[in-house]
Amino acid sequence: MLTSATWLIRASAYVLFGVDLFTHHAYGPVEHPSVVAGYLLSGALTLWALLLTRDEHTVRRTVVQSLAASISTAVAVQPGATTLVGVAMIAVIDAATGIRHFEGWCVFASAVLAAEVGLLFSAADPKAAQGIPLLLAVGLLSGFNRRAYRVRAEQNKALLAQAERLRAEQRRVAVLDERTRIAREIHDVLAHSLGALGIQIQAARALLTDHQDTERAVEVLTTAQRIASDGLTETRRAVHALRTDTPPLADELARMAATHEQRHGSTVTLTVAGGATALPPDQALALVRTAQESLTNAAKHAPHRPVTVDLRYGDQDVTLTLTNPLGRGAPPPDDPPRDAAAPAGPGGTGFTTVDGGYGLTGMRERLLLLDGTLTAGPVDGRWQVTARVPRHARATA
Repeated sequence: MLTSATWLIRASAYVLFGVDLFTHHAYGPVEHPSVVAGYLLSGALTLWALLLTRDEHTVRRTVVQSLAASISTAVAVQPGATTLVGVAMIAVIDAATGIRHFEGWCVFASAVLAAEVGLLFSAADPKAAQGIPLLLAVGLLSGFNRRAYRVRAEQNKALLAQAERLRAEQRRVAVLDERTRIAREIHDVLAHSLGALGIQIQAARALLTDHQDTERAVEVLTTAQRIASDGLTETRRAVHALRTDTPPLADELARMAATHEQRHGSTVTLTVAGGATALPPDQALALVRTAQESLTNAAKHAPHRPVTVDLRYGDQDVTLTLTNPLGRGAPPPDDPPRDAAAPAGPGGTGFTTVDGGYGLTGMRERLLLLDGTLTAGPVDGRWQVTARVPRHARATA
């Protein structure tokens, strides 16, 4: 639309120049043919230059525009033909909007030089013809301003395209981040549920093979079935919890402690200290998952041993500490590699986390994303896991 309007303006201006030249002025027998020839030739050259592509024919386009401007200004210095300088202005403006500044300056200089040469062979008053360079200078500045506007428009277009690519990349990263969060939550829930399920199945097998106690084995298998059902429910709840608020942290830990006592017969002592406040969902969920992993490991490596859960609200952060006596004489390793042999205690049984050594690693990575920390290891003959998160969500840019 803008291109069509520009062509229409140029064509209308050229017609108006012709009307003014040939209806309002009378020329002598020598001037009339020169004015007609200058009008037609400069118009044809200007049209030719406009049809040439700016990128592929830069030099040819500049030469043609210079010829059109030179012819029109050389004729425009004659008495009554000053209107013809408008054709030169069209050429100068168009050349000044080019990629390089020298295009506009070349056409402007050639037009001014032609006007000065035309004065030598014309009867025009030199003072009257001094306005031609001024008009051409106005056209040159107009072209430069138009060029600057076009460059800014192209830059804005490039910036918009870049911003759109950035938004698309941000959407892609957000999708990947959401997938990672879902995978992490499902992993944590399944690791907890399947770990507890494995303990129950192991107990049932021991009852059947070592004690032939079918009644108790059935009770244990019933518990295992309930754990499997609860695991599926927890998996659905974990996905749903990604976009909803989690229960109060102390209440969730109390529920987990009661469940652990019921399933594994271990005493769990929960203490809460400090001013309890609502944590951001990510922080609360990270502490809940840490407690789940630690309780499951305690049930596996130190069965029927008491567990202490200590939740402390500090001024800047919240600390969750879980401790239990070391089972079977050796501590579980701190995140051993999956393919590494776990150290064995006196009974010859190695210690690993529920999912083969990567449970604590996953917890540590989750907490690092929240500017938190996780430490795990033996302290005074007890296995201790300490998780810390800031009380406020991390600010994002």
